[in-house]
Amino acid sequence: MDVAGKILRRSVHGFLQNYHYFTSVSAFMVLPFSTSFLLSQALVPSSSSLFPQISNRLTTLFDAAGFPSSSSSKMFGLFSLKASETIASSIFTLPFTLTFLIIAKASIFQALKHPYKPAPSPSSFTSMISLYKPLLKTCISSSLLIISAIATSYCLLFFALGVVEGFDATSPDTLFLVTSCGVVLFSVFLANALVIGNMAMALSGMEGHGGYLAVLKACVLLRGRTSMALLLALPMNMALAAIEALFQFRVVRAYRTGGQAEPWMASEAIFIAYLYSIFVVLDTIVASMFYKNCKTRSWIDDVDAKLLVRIEISEKDSYEFDRTKNFEELP
Repeated sequence: MDVAGKILRRSVHGFLQNYHYFTSVSAFMVLPFSTSFLLSQALVPSSSSLFPQISNRLTTLFDAAGFPSSSSSKMFGLFSLKASETIASSIFTLPFTLTFLIIAKASIFQALKHPYKPAPSPSSFTSMISLYKPLLKTCISSSLLIISAIATSYCLLFFALGVVEGFDATSPDTLFLVTSCGVVLFSVFLANALVIGNMAMALSGMEGHGGYLAVLKACVLLRGRTSMALLLALPMNMALAAIEALFQFRVVRAYRTGGQAEPWMASEAIFIAYLYSIFVVLDTIVASMFYKNCKTRSWIDDVDAKLLVRIEISEKDSYEFDRTKNFEELP
């Protein structure tokens, strides 16, 4: 808990140290992604033709796999609905994620590697562009990891439902219990996959290496530190969720109530999207500081292990030397 608090304080200090750079260059680069994400949360379920198609396909797939229907399990119906919204929103924001968001993260990592030279220059711009390719590879690998975690949780839920049906225990209470456990398991898998992906992006941005190797190294760095990573991700995710709720309340609700878009709605929507971008930048800084902490701890552990081995070898050598000396002194 104390280490997590120190990391958050260092992140806020680093953000304030280069405040003008992070709130101008980096935040405005994230702004297109933030706007598309907030708009997708509001428009995809209501007006997009993509959402009904995804929802119907998922419902057909779940029915064929033997999952409970929406009428028999309301929780699973809500779970399927949220999954459809997430997939449609991810498809809607994918172009902005692979361009603006990755470039913004590259600019943040570049500024954190050189904290005393945050101003943009031709050399820093070239270095930032060189980070785009490894970050893109890591982003794709992290997305595949998240998809694998979701698929694994669905497979385990399908296996559990098959066991329940094998014992003829298909009562509503039993289905509710199994579905609840499946939702909890899904949340655990998804949270760990998101944490690993976030660490992999920070590792790729700070070291310049991307792809699945960055994901594997992130798993090694997070060994024994997963709870701290989740603790650091909790306040950032709560802040982002609060901003999403603010957008729904101030912009989407006002638009649906009035029936038309007012000029003040556009200005307020841009301000909320900019606020969302600021917290995305801060979340990236927290991930970078956490990576530095894990890297430092791993280096200290390696040094301690090497010193311990050297001390043991030295004690063994001195013991053998003294034993030989005593042997030679015998009459």
